[in-house]
Formats: sequence, structure tokens, C-alpha cells
Amino acid sequence: MKKCSVKEQNTIGVAIVESDPLRLAGFRALLDNEDGFRLVPSSLAEIGGVADIDVVIFGRHHNQNLSSKMQLLRSVQPDVRVIVTAPTSSDEVILDALANGARGYVDEAAPASEFANAIRIVNQGLVWASRRILAMFVERSSGESKRMLGRMDFTRREREVLEMLVAGRSNREIAVPLGIEERTVKAHVAKLMRKVGVQNRIMLSVHAVNHCLVAPR
Repeated sequence: MKKCSVKEQNTIGVAIVESDPLRLAGFRALLDNEDGFRLVPSSLAEIGGVADIDVVIFGRHHNQNLSSKMQLLRSVQPDVRVIVTAPTSSDEVILDALANGARGYVDEAAPASEFANAIRIVNQGLVWASRRILAMFVERSSGESKRMLGRMDFTRREREVLEMLVAGRSNREIAVPLGIEERTVKAHVAKLMRKVGVQNRIMLSVHAVNHCLVAPR
């Protein structure tokens, strides 16, 4: 039996959900020329059954409703980290994608090195976007939750979950050290979002940082 090398074990599984065959070929060339990536071709209809995905790169699909596509993607792969590609002129598209759980945005005309860096950063649980986009997103998120200023009445377990969420951990990465089920983590996160008044994990993390709801690290 062939043994996996350390390099193979540490590769990042990247699923490309892209309707344009030329762009798909471009992503394939990018990943072939960079160390540490493993391409997992997929479609939105098939991605729920694909294993070993760490990061999804998600195109605009010719101006189709990105928010509904993102919601569908998150429903079948809730812990996967998503990078959206779009033109720089599409601020609302980008902000909507972040609001629906995307972890990163890369301009579709960006060089290969930027896509590679974005994949690595997002795979670590961090957010990749320009300072301008992040500033707009933080401003929008803060505006939507002004009524919730101040420290919330969280339980000890909710604070533990929130601190790990802000650190970029997935449901599984939160559940294991706390000794609870992933479904319990999902329930805690849903309750936290209701208490804070936001609609997704990214907004919850942004709000927690902005309003000092978790202890500084």
C-alpha cells in the first residue's frame, strides 16, 4: 500500500465551483503550479457529497443570485471556508457574499499569487479581503447591531464557543476540545446570533470583536 508523504497529508483540498470552463482551466493551472494544493473539481449540485474539502472558490456564475447560491452551499457544507471571486466594481455582491458566510474575496482579475495567498489564509480560519471591503463590511455589520451595544448576557459555555468562533475555528474544532457534539455547537452559535441580532457567523465574530464580547488574546 502506498504511504502518503507529509506534503500529501498537508495539502489543502480546494473545490472550484465555476461555470466557465476557461476560468476552471485557469484555476487548475494555478493549483498545479503551487505547492500544497489539491484540486477537487465539483459543481454546486455535487459538492454536498464531496469529501476532504477545505476551501471552496466560488464564482459569480454569470450574475446569478449569489446570496441564494451561498446559502445553498453553506447548507450542504456548513464548515467549509469559502472564497468568492467577483469584479472590483461589485461591492454589493462582495458584501452580500460576506454576509452569507464567505471567508474571503478575491478580484477575478487578481494574479495567481493572490489567489494562492487567499487560499492559505482562509484555510487557517482567517478572512481575506481588501481593507476597503473589510471597512465597509464592519461598518454595515455595526450599523445593523447598534441596538445591541454593550456586553450580552451569555452563559459560560456560550462565551467559550464565541471565543473559539472569533478565533476562526469550525464547528468540529470547537466541539472536540469542549467535549460536546457538533450539533450542540451549532445550537449555541444559533442562539448567540439571535441574542446579538445578526444573521451569520462572520457578522457574529465582527460584532464580538467590535464590542469586546470576548477576552483579548
